[in-house]
Amino acid sequence: MVPSFPLSRLWRAPSGCLAVVVLLALAGCGDLPQAHGDANAVIVGTGEPLWEEVGEAVETTLQPTIQTITDERRFRVTWQDPSDGQLWGNLRRFRQILLIGTATDPWMERAVDRRTGDEALSPPQLLRARNVWARGQTAWILLLSEDGGAEEVEPLLEELSRRMDEDFRRYARNRMFVSGVDTVLADSLAQNVGFGLILPQVYRYSTQADVFRFRNDNPTPSELIREVGVTWTSPIPDELPGGNDMMEWRLAFADANYPQPQIVDTTATMTHRVREFDGIEIVEFQSAWRAPPGEWPAGGPFITRAIPCPDQDRLYWLDAWLYAPNRDKYEYMIQLETILDTFRCGETPTVPEEALEVDPAELGDPDDFDDEPETD
Repeated sequence: MVPSFPLSRLWRAPSGCLAVVVLLALAGCGDLPQAHGDANAVIVGTGEPLWEEVGEAVETTLQPTIQTITDERRFRVTWQDPSDGQLWGNLRRFRQILLIGTATDPWMERAVDRRTGDEALSPPQLLRARNVWARGQTAWILLLSEDGGAEEVEPLLEELSRRMDEDFRRYARNRMFVSGVDTVLADSLAQNVGFGLILPQVYRYSTQADVFRFRNDNPTPSELIREVGVTWTSPIPDELPGGNDMMEWRLAFADANYPQPQIVDTTATMTHRVREFDGIEIVEFQSAWRAPPGEWPAGGPFITRAIPCPDQDRLYWLDAWLYAPNRDKYEYMIQLETILDTFRCGETPTVPEEALEVDPAELGDPDDFDDEPETD
């Protein structure tokens, strides 16, 4: 697979540094190592006495469950006492870390000095720093007063959780658009078919009558599949479909159009709601699919939407599903939800901001990318 950005930007030091790298070692070019670890793995650094007081609250706030197939934790939190030099020396280079302590605690000083925005110190407060011990790293800082403890930590946790989730969602969307935006497809759909949808270039599409399927099965279908299907019925019914209607439509659509047999997993959580979308009321049904009995065991989450477009007298049906065995699924569901959110009746959607601000250097090791199309 060939990335669409030059690896030299990530992995090669400037020529001037190469000439002296042996002599100057770490001090010469000052390059930090690449951050490691999953984007949803959070290493917490704070002293053991404080962690015994706040650990449960931190884990509860940062690890709420989200709906995929089974309930999945949004982040995976691991605590480490920074006084254990060897372990902390490795774990502090993770992609996402949380530091709790005072400005004079030795594990806090470097991060506080590198906080973004040069925000004035006024503990207790939440701060953020980038690239403290590794490139592509985000360090969240719960800065306490010199006499502060658990009573200063807990009031900051909800804001911390919100900001971490916003960052993770931005990361997931940035990562999705590493391959670029297929603006040609978006314009063609809007002008020739009647609906607009923004997809990454890595997605392939196929059509059969009034059914449009968009699929990304990189790096291989046995490891990861993301697919979005779109069709419509006309005229728009007097009432929007209910939960059973959505489930029956999804069963019929999957049976007629997906190569993998899929039925709705009735043991999974089912969510049906009517909500506003782009100024109109739509219906959303979210649950999980699985292979029928006797088939190769497989399954994953899906989101189905029914969106009326009155000017066309069409009720559009959108179905997005995921197959990602042995992987955390939250990131991929964010990506599918982002694609669904770009749907527009009869016009080309606006390209999401995240697609315009992709910086591959901030997204981690390019060998981890699964959104690059294979080339000959």
